[in-house]
Amino acid sequence: MDCISVKNLKIFAFHGVNEFEKKDGQFFLMDIDAFVDLSVPCASDNVEDTVSYAKIIKTALNAFTSQTDDLIERAAQRVAQELLLSFEKIERVTVEVKKPDAPIKADFDYVSVKIERTRQ
Repeated sequence: MDCISVKNLKIFAFHGVNEFEKKDGQFFLMDIDAFVDLSVPCASDNVEDTVSYAKIIKTALNAFTSQTDDLIERAAQRVAQELLLSFEKIERVTVEVKKPDAPIKADFDYVSVKIERTRQ
């Protein structure tokens, strides 16, 4: 299956188990892979035949920032669900939420969760 990808979308939000994370917020990075049959837009060269990556980004931003969650797992789930609900052409989606400033006393690039959801 073909794929539309968004990599390292930078989002400021208020997710986390700690109260200061909910109060002060932090930056997250998000990767999205939306699996779509792109044969029609490849032939037509018409934006109406594809899933706009700009609309994917807008939908993901809205879903991720619409509420505050303790777990990035839940926030990632909400993004995946909203993408599948909003774009009928998306058959499967993976969403990885990266937390580069997780409050852990260790040296790391980021911690993350990655989920995959398929249209039922």
